[in-house]
Amino acid sequence: MDNTYSFGLHTKLSPNELLFYVFIDETCKEFGADDVSAAAAVLAGQNWIPTRAKPKGATKGTSLASIMGRRYLNYDLKRKILPTVTNESLKTLRILMTKNIGKFVGRAVPMVGWAVLAYNVASITSRSVANYNRRVKPEDRIF
Repeated sequence: MDNTYSFGLHTKLSPNELLFYVFIDETCKEFGADDVSAAAAVLAGQNWIPTRAKPKGATKGTSLASIMGRRYLNYDLKRKILPTVTNESLKTLRILMTKNIGKFVGRAVPMVGWAVLAYNVASITSRSVANYNRRVKPEDRIF
């Protein structure tokens, strides 16, 4: 019994090879403006810019998102009610509270980017498995 498949120009593919090509195809279909925006948000939120000395336990450096947020949205609320996370606070699973809207936005930008990227990975995986399962024999299906 022949257990090979074709995908586009590719022939005689094993089930694993077919799955690989389906994932590549679905990933290429997914690329678009939202992916570029998500990647830009993640990169803008990375603390690559050197800063003054900070207290022990604080995240070293700052990000472009934080600088822009503090510059253009430098408004304080009366109390610290806005939840934020940084790279350091994620390591210890701590949520930091702030009252500054710019600080909140600057720290939220990369989280939104990570959320969009996680959604894209889940979407690509789901579509790839469904596409693969439609193409293969019942014994080669996933799930």
